[in-house]
Amino acid sequence: MFNNYKGFHLVEAYHAMRHTRKYHPSNTVQRSLKIALVAFVTLLLWNMPSEWFGIQNLTVVQQRIIAIFAFATLMWILEIVSSWATSVAVIVLMLLFCTDSGILPMVNPDEVGALLSYKGVMATFADPVIMLFIGGFVLAIAATKTGLDAQLAKVLLKPFGQKSENVLLGFLLITGLFSMFVSNTATAAMMLTFLTPVFRQLPPEGKGRVALALSIPVAANLGGMGTPIGTPPNTIALKYLNDPEGLNLGLGFGQWMMFMFPLVLVLLLIGWRILLKMFPFTQKTIELHIDGEMKHDFHSWVVIVTFFLTVALWLLDRLTGINSYTVAMIPFMVFALTGVINKRDLEQINWSVIWMVAGGFALGYGLNASGLAANAVESIPFGDFSPLLILLLGGAICYLLSNFISNSATAALLMPILAIVCGAMGDKLAPIGGTPTVLIGVAIAASSAMVLPISTPPNALAYATNLVQQKDMSRVGLIVGVISMVLGFGLVYLMGTLHVI
Repeated sequence: MFNNYKGFHLVEAYHAMRHTRKYHPSNTVQRSLKIALVAFVTLLLWNMPSEWFGIQNLTVVQQRIIAIFAFATLMWILEIVSSWATSVAVIVLMLLFCTDSGILPMVNPDEVGALLSYKGVMATFADPVIMLFIGGFVLAIAATKTGLDAQLAKVLLKPFGQKSENVLLGFLLITGLFSMFVSNTATAAMMLTFLTPVFRQLPPEGKGRVALALSIPVAANLGGMGTPIGTPPNTIALKYLNDPEGLNLGLGFGQWMMFMFPLVLVLLLIGWRILLKMFPFTQKTIELHIDGEMKHDFHSWVVIVTFFLTVALWLLDRLTGINSYTVAMIPFMVFALTGVINKRDLEQINWSVIWMVAGGFALGYGLNASGLAANAVESIPFGDFSPLLILLLGGAICYLLSNFISNSATAALLMPILAIVCGAMGDKLAPIGGTPTVLIGVAIAASSAMVLPISTPPNALAYATNLVQQKDMSRVGLIVGVISMVLGFGLVYLMGTLHVI
């Protein structure tokens, strides 16, 4: 994605590093053991007596969905194949063995119970949330193609002057702002490219270079929390919060930003002070030279007007009545009709993320449409659980997993389960602000996970500069992450109890 941008080589290097780490020949034995473990657990759950699950009226289809869910969980955690490949496998397995278009001998409803609709499973790829993703990707591609992103960076960084501390603050704020609307990977690559000449100005023995290098992943990870399209966990949470057949809260784009944008701003300022304290500058001034100019043609003006119009419509969705999913399609239409994007540009859309999210939605659809969620609610006393325990346990699990695997995969696994648990608890969640506190809290935990170089793409890109040691990244990531979760959970708790969300 964004291969017309000069910092794209950093993104390519990151993906090459990830691929080498996972599929190196020396890992063949380890990978074979992982495959064997996944196969054993999946087949065990698929074939074991249904009464062993302790869920009343469990049908064969529901048992198969449990096995497929376990398959997805292990495949995503162990990273045997790419996350999107696992999602494709989930969708196909559900189609073959759980729907009315499955393998005939294995989908006799008299023997296996009520079947899922194959159209319902396939429709997860065209969920409104997927359209929101595509709209965000199209906006980002158009901004990069016309040079709008680089021009905005130049204009927005200029007011911060040349004082080293202020330059660091500028990079934190601008990176955070960009990550609200553009892929955090692309944002990190762009900003690190702008920092390359700055690194050469700073003395090698000083810590200022480390502060600047770490500012990019910290800001990119935190900035994504600011909007529903900033990071996949946000969008996944929004799906379950707004599901017409579920919570149906009607939480809008502007409403999300109303409480999350101030949180991001506060966290970025805290991150700034932490970086300055841990890695002080020895050189007091920095001269910025940012290359790249925006094209001054018809397409550029179309992108500028459409970009700001789209953001305005997102923020004013309660006034206009146009939801964020529909608004996301407007730039797609405008750019297609005016020739801003062409068929080659569509190939740059991050389809792997879309497939990843669709697989998670398919799991959620299977849990609900098969009746498994209802059976589980009746069989497991969720109402006896502590609301605070659910919030803290969900956040902790999400934070731990997201440090090691894709935060999108983590959210795709946890959100449908937590939506079921929270729905079963009903009014018992009122003391902590209701279901939104839990689901948005989990999304915050996913974005707060930034301890390791492998935790997020921006972390890996910053680590690849060879200016950052893993211990430094871990210390900063842990401190900022914990503060982010404490303030974030506190905020959503407050907003929930005040019935703002």
